[in-house]
Amino acid sequence: MKQHFRYSYLINFFVVLGDFIILNLVFWVLYRLFLSYLSIDFHENVWLVMILMNVCYIPPLVIFGVKIAKRIVYAEKIVQNVSWMLIFYFILSLAVITVFKLDEISRLFFATYFSSMFVLVNIWRLVFRFALKKYRNSGFNLRNAVIVGAGKNGYSILKEMSSDEGYGFRFKGFFDDNPDNVLDKKQYLGTVDQAIGYISEHVVDEVYCALPDTAESKTTELMRFCEHNMIRFFLVPVIHRSVKKSMKLELFGGVPVFVIREEPLQYPLNRFVKRTFDIVFSSSFLLTLFPIIFIIVGTVIKLTSPGPIFFTQERTGKKGKNFKCFKFRTMKVNKDSDTLQAVKGDPRVTKFGAFMRRTNIDELPQFINVLLGDMSVVGPRPHMLKHTVEYSALIDKYMLRHLAKPGITGWAQVNGYRGETKELYQMEKRVEYDVWYIENWSFFLDLKIIYLTIANMIKGEKNAY
Repeated sequence: MKQHFRYSYLINFFVVLGDFIILNLVFWVLYRLFLSYLSIDFHENVWLVMILMNVCYIPPLVIFGVKIAKRIVYAEKIVQNVSWMLIFYFILSLAVITVFKLDEISRLFFATYFSSMFVLVNIWRLVFRFALKKYRNSGFNLRNAVIVGAGKNGYSILKEMSSDEGYGFRFKGFFDDNPDNVLDKKQYLGTVDQAIGYISEHVVDEVYCALPDTAESKTTELMRFCEHNMIRFFLVPVIHRSVKKSMKLELFGGVPVFVIREEPLQYPLNRFVKRTFDIVFSSSFLLTLFPIIFIIVGTVIKLTSPGPIFFTQERTGKKGKNFKCFKFRTMKVNKDSDTLQAVKGDPRVTKFGAFMRRTNIDELPQFINVLLGDMSVVGPRPHMLKHTVEYSALIDKYMLRHLAKPGITGWAQVNGYRGETKELYQMEKRVEYDVWYIENWSFFLDLKIIYLTIANMIKGEKNAY
């Protein structure tokens, strides 16, 4: 029963061991490379500095943890965790070096040291995670799991378990009082009352309970049994049927309540980080590459079709506030541009305009909107006012996408949901991705989306027309 705990400790041990090997190896290699450039003070205290660097790594490691052993963890979350840990390590190390009066040590050495640590520790942990998934995929380090309750929630859990063999779950079956709820009869293990007997006689590591509120007594009995026998017990809330997202559990006095929606950008520090990045990124682009792009693109637009270089359109922004969105004009001047969405083979789109749409060049003037504060580099794409009115009446959570500033690129776009929306489900998927982005925002997620956008620009996008 305790096997999975042992594996977790072993995984964390090897990850931490690898971290310390990298730490000391990088330090020593750089010391040898910088040998002739380092001060006498550094040479005299090199062993003290090395010991201090090892000791300073322990607090951030304890605070931020490893998180590799978790069954479902995404690459960007690993990079984010390592980045914050190393930032704390950097600050702590500088503070300790100052306290020990070792501030005559080479700044170039430490800049190279921390840069190398950032790259190598991230690579090490990502490679370890990949190897761990392969190991589990081969049939090792598995967790036996049963699901009590074969309704929609139960099958949602099974779908997640089965979505990647690298997660390492071995699904044993369902317990449900109605055998007809189990689609595959081979997965039916018995009634809810038979669950405790089965778990007592078989190796079960995790129990997922997806019973309705009416079965509260059975749920409580099963939970007590699992806790007494050191089996991990997970309760799937009934509200998951209508709210398919992460929720935060808080105590309202002594009553547990779910926070349905927590937005990272509600916090001033996160908004400051995002806005600072927007200003630096947009101003850097507008002062360097944009003037050249403007001259070239503007000239071609003028030579290929009559009309202005820029196309401005009222779009819906944060909290429903309208703003003027800038784009390079890709269509012939027409009266339907504010009401009719571009479709495949649209005769209004010029040949050069089609090229700009495929490569996203037409969106580049929106960096002006970013600098003005109407938009962000990354966020839900702003829609025409006509679309906001139409889809807000058809899609339940449509207006939630306006809780954040609209972006030049977004999570929905890099996942293939851009261009024409022929069917309602296409816009529903866009909204789903947009709301997920708002609820899961991180600076590193923004960087990932920017990277994917640039990659798509290079290869071109089939849905951009």
